[in-house]
Amino acid sequence: MSGQVALDPTTGVLVEGGIEVQTKRVMDNLAAILGAGGSGLERVVKATVYLTDLGSFEAMNTVYASFFPGEKPARVCVEVSRLPRNSLVEIDAIATVDAV
Repeated sequence: MSGQVALDPTTGVLVEGGIEVQTKRVMDNLAAILGAGGSGLERVVKATVYLTDLGSFEAMNTVYASFFPGEKPARVCVEVSRLPRNSLVEIDAIATVDAV
């Protein structure tokens, strides 16, 4: 699944708040898209997290980890200079789906 930033799905506007608020919105967006595609967060096998400030890793990670109570998927986290809409975080994921 393509990377998601912290856009409110009803308004298309970036949510206001720090890294925790934005990470929660990104994860909620990922969960909704995966669900619509016949998958879910429990089926994520790899994720990539892009942060504009690696100093916010711990705060992001606390929220991120709360969405994966069991085994965590493989993950890469990198710092980037800028993200779409000036988001603080972007996450993409690879998840499995049942064969049709």
